[in-house]
Amino acid sequence: MSHFSRVRTVSRHDLIQPLNRFSSIKLRIGALVVVAIAVTVVVFYTGVYFGFWPSISGVIAGLIALTMVRFLAHGITTPLTEMADATEAMARGDYSERVNITSKDEVATLARSFNQMAAELEATDRMRRDLVANVSHELRTPITALQARLENLVDGVEAADPETLDTMLAQVVRLGRLVTQLLDLSRLESGAVPLDRQEFAIEPVLVHAVRESKLHAPHVEMTVQVEPNSLAADGDPERVHQVVANLLENAVRHSPEGGAVRVRARRGPRGVRIEVLDDGPGIPDDEAARVFERFYRSDSARATEDGGAGLGLAIAQWIVELHGGEIHPERREPHGCRMVVTIPSASPSAGPAARR
Repeated sequence: MSHFSRVRTVSRHDLIQPLNRFSSIKLRIGALVVVAIAVTVVVFYTGVYFGFWPSISGVIAGLIALTMVRFLAHGITTPLTEMADATEAMARGDYSERVNITSKDEVATLARSFNQMAAELEATDRMRRDLVANVSHELRTPITALQARLENLVDGVEAADPETLDTMLAQVVRLGRLVTQLLDLSRLESGAVPLDRQEFAIEPVLVHAVRESKLHAPHVEMTVQVEPNSLAADGDPERVHQVVANLLENAVRHSPEGGAVRVRARRGPRGVRIEVLDDGPGIPDDEAARVFERFYRSDSARATEDGGAGLGLAIAQWIVELHGGEIHPERREPHGCRMVVTIPSASPSAGPAARR
């Protein structure tokens, strides 16, 4: 039933705007000129045949031709008018306007491109608003805590004991980490971070990242396993270190007291495969596709005092994709998460170059 209704609607529209059947605007304009001339000639000679003065017949023929041209040209000019109206709406900040596409010519192609551009601008504007809201929230939390502690110190409510100063320092570190992540994400999205690609050994990069993470998480056991020890990759070692550090920070945050985080690397079918495994609750299947979104945090992360800003995995994904690799989470049984990173491996002839 719906199929016949659709056919009937299209046919009625084609009857109203018969020039829409042409696939080129040149053909539509040409047909419009031919119709105007034909109508003018027919009406003129019909008027002369019935005894009208030639001048009167010419005026009548011209008016009828202009009316038909105005009617038939409506299908050509309507999308352009709608695009002009939508452009004015965009200038006011409204990106929801779309252009109706009723033809198959170049104007229709332009309208489709316009609609695609409008949709992308709408999505970008929504991301901008979300970014401002999320950044404001993330900055307000540590600033509020710092302000409260400083006011207490100034008013003499609290003493400047080591515990209070440590708490304030932790909030400052959190602010600094957030600002650094925002700057990194901005540079990565704008393409302003060129990769210093080289062939490098994987093991020193992983060991260095684990040592740094242990300083902030002495309660979590961390191990590194690389097979073979001479495993090498093709990429920017500093940026790969940043990826592993972000994954370790995320793994430590979700690991229980006395838990273990393991970092493993081996050669895979599509390059070097780096795995970061933790004993946390894991990532639910319905959240696996969203963990790399900026500022996205799972419910369990929001429940903790320092759930992170939700930027570490987004930055890691950007860096891995710049290397031409991929990153994804995998579930562990009975619990836990395995973050898998694949980056290009070094050529077999790397040898000494990979040990730089």
